[in-house]
Amino acid sequence: MSLSNSEEILMQLLWKQKKAFMKDLIEAYPEPKPAPTTVATLLKRMQDKNFVDYKQLGRSREYFPLVKKKDYFSKQMNGMIKDFFNDSASQFASFFTQETDLSKEELEDLKKLIDQQLKEK
Repeated sequence: MSLSNSEEILMQLLWKQKKAFMKDLIEAYPEPKPAPTTVATLLKRMQDKNFVDYKQLGRSREYFPLVKKKDYFSKQMNGMIKDFFNDSASQFASFFTQETDLSKEELEDLKKLIDQQLKEK
């Protein structure tokens, strides 16, 4: 299951803060800030999708992520590789290295990462 764009923006804020009350999340948004009812609706949808939960503290709810950012990102990237690159990581790598404006140093760093992975396998 994935998040909508609005939910993903809110999830990014929650990942940054690790746990937060709704007022803290609203404050973290850039201007124009969303209405509290909008944030409450997004949080409820994200809770229904098992991305967030909360701890009741008096009359307030402290929200926290149930999904790690790395896990979500990995799933999204794998889905993109499957959907856009015929499930081929090499097609993705080819596109990524040709279509992005990577410096020579960045390409060298990528090469080192790949060489390291090859040694470990």
